[in-house]
Amino acid sequence: MPIFWTDRFAPYALAALRVFAGLLFFGHGLIKLFGFPGGASPGAQSLTSLLGAGAVIETVGGALIILGLFTRPTAFILAGEMAVAYFLFHAPKNFFPSLNGGEEAILFTFIFLYLSTSGPGALSLDGARIQNRR
Repeated sequence: MPIFWTDRFAPYALAALRVFAGLLFFGHGLIKLFGFPGGASPGAQSLTSLLGAGAVIETVGGALIILGLFTRPTAFILAGEMAVAYFLFHAPKNFFPSLNGGEEAILFTFIFLYLSTSGPGALSLDGARIQNRR
C-alpha cells in the first residue's frame, strides 16, 4: 500500500524525466552532428573531433533514452560522457559551475546516473521487452 497517494504516479514521473532529458540530449547531438537548428552553438562538428564523437554518442544515446531502450547501460555511458565533458571543457575555465557554463553537464550527469540505477520508468521499450519475455 502506498504511503502517499502520489506514489502511483512515480513510474510516470520517472518516464517524463527520461523522455525530456533524452529529448534535450538528442537536441545537443543534432546541433553538433548536423548543425540543426542553424545558428546554435557550436554548430556541425567533424566526426573525427572530440565534439564530433560526442555528437554521435549524444544523438544515438538521446534517442535510446527517449525510447527507453537499453536505458540502464545507455544512461551510464551518457553520465560518463557528461562527467568527462565537464572536467575537460568547463572546469578548466572556472571552479564555479555558474561561471564556467557547466551546470547542464552536471545536471545531465546526475540525471543519467539516476536513470542508470532506477531504470526507465513506465512507457518504455525496456518494459515492453521484459513483459514479452514472461
